[in-house]
Amino acid sequence: MATRGPRPADVVLTETERAELEGWARRRKTAAGLAVRSRIILAAADGGSNTEVAQRLGLNRGTVRRWRDRFVEDRCDGLLDEPRPGRPRTIDDDKIKDLITSTLETAPKNATHWSTRSMAEHLDISQSTVSRVWRAFGLAPHKQHSWKLSKDPLFTEKVRDVVGLYMNPPERALVLCVDEKTQIQALDRTQPIFPMLPTTPQRARHDYVRNGTSSLYAALDVASGKMIGSLHSRHRAKEFIAFLRKIDAEVPDDLDVHLVMDNASTHKTPAVKRWLLAHPRFVIHFTPTSSSWMNLVERWFAELTTKKLQRSTHTSVQQLNKDIRAWIETWNDNPRPYVWVKTADQILDSIAHYCARIKDSGH
Repeated sequence: MATRGPRPADVVLTETERAELEGWARRRKTAAGLAVRSRIILAAADGGSNTEVAQRLGLNRGTVRRWRDRFVEDRCDGLLDEPRPGRPRTIDDDKIKDLITSTLETAPKNATHWSTRSMAEHLDISQSTVSRVWRAFGLAPHKQHSWKLSKDPLFTEKVRDVVGLYMNPPERALVLCVDEKTQIQALDRTQPIFPMLPTTPQRARHDYVRNGTSSLYAALDVASGKMIGSLHSRHRAKEFIAFLRKIDAEVPDDLDVHLVMDNASTHKTPAVKRWLLAHPRFVIHFTPTSSSWMNLVERWFAELTTKKLQRSTHTSVQQLNKDIRAWIETWNDNPRPYVWVKTADQILDSIAHYCARIKDSGH
């Protein structure tokens, strides 16, 4: 029989406290933690147990209990971050609030983002103080990450299909992630590369000589991490069919072949469709448009680039191809599969939450 926990503390707000909490909760660009804490207290004041408030806000029950108790003890001050040990601050709370608000909600007249120097001049504080506060609150105005949401009308269905293959592959089948890394350039430096020395990194000239290009077709075995690769001088449906033939020859005849790949035009030509119809053991699973992150072979391409291609030199396409083939052979001697851990529901919930943040961003 379940036992009841202690009765949660009653939360009764004054008009001033409610106004301040609603202001913190409404501010679209305020510190996320303070906004969440404010919503917890406002919900608790409307009534309900910690479990009910947690379910209403989609939070952990322990989080609700902690901030509810802290508010009852210290009121609004209890929701603010506690001071950290160390030297006493030389800047008061109001100045920190102005600094954070200005960083999140404004921009300088002559630039797209603040620097420590421009912010220090704007608020008449030291540059080191701006730097310390930004580090403490995880603010980095100079950084920008790119993102793109898929507009594929079948996005949800494709996510469930591909993730289902990764996490629960069919029996008597091989799941291969397929893609092409096109226009790989055979680059040679115009001057010798200086080797790394103590206190001095390797140095190379920024310019280079182009010696032609090659295209790599790759199929990553999701279960084992092994790679099937094929190099071609061009990137057409003809070369893709040749690669499919190679896969067909290397995969045992008693196994079905499930291919995860993108929506490139070379994957959907009439010639490719005819070949697939003639080989019914091949089953195609397309990733959503603008969703290359769902194809695990892209992770392998990143390793090839950073560990081999980025800092290598090649005087010819033949030399480039030889190097890539050797790298694939070395990889297959000790293959390392990439393990997919997020379920389709977790991915879709995360994207829905992100879309909600975009909608509430004020842009």
